[in-house]
This record gives sequence, C-alpha cells and structure tokens, in this order.
Amino acid sequence: MASYQELLKQKEALDVQIEEARKREISDAVAKVRAMVAEYGLTQGDVFPSGRRGGRGRASTAGTKVAPKYRDPATGMTWTGRGKAPKWIEGKDRSRFLIA
Repeated sequence: MASYQELLKQKEALDVQIEEARKREISDAVAKVRAMVAEYGLTQGDVFPSGRRGGRGRASTAGTKVAPKYRDPATGMTWTGRGKAPKWIEGKDRSRFLIA
C-alpha cells in the first residue's frame, strides 16, 4: 500500500496531466469552432443572440419604465396596469380610471 506522501505526489502528477489534457482539448475545441465560424460566415450575434456571454439574457424590456395607464382621481395614485392591481382599483370598472 502506498504512503500518504506517495499518494500526494501521484495526485500532483495527475493534476498536471489533467490540466495539460484540459488545455489541449480546449485548444482543439476552439480550433473547431473557429473553422465552423469561418466556413458558415457566422457572426457573434449568430452564436450569442442575447449579446451576452453565458447565462440567459434578460428581456430587452426588462427594467424599462412604463407610462401609467390608470389614475385614482381621489388620491392621484397611478398604476401601469402591470402586476397585481392596487386596492383602489381592485374589483372596479377600470375604464373609469383610464388616463386619457
């Protein structure tokens, strides 16, 4: 049976081999991707349609301000019509509160 120190040396040697194999395979993958991009004339937008690397992109309208659609005449409070309805309009005819 190998000693602890011998196993650590084997682990270090394996870590080096793993890193070398990883670099080699990444290099091969990048070469293949570059060849396909050149062959098909692909652009960054074709490959990464969201314009971001990794993960899912957000919707183009996420975080944009929306004009209010309804106004409470008593308080002046407004609501865009998105999300949960506020108490002042809940269960009422919304056409009465439309902003013209």
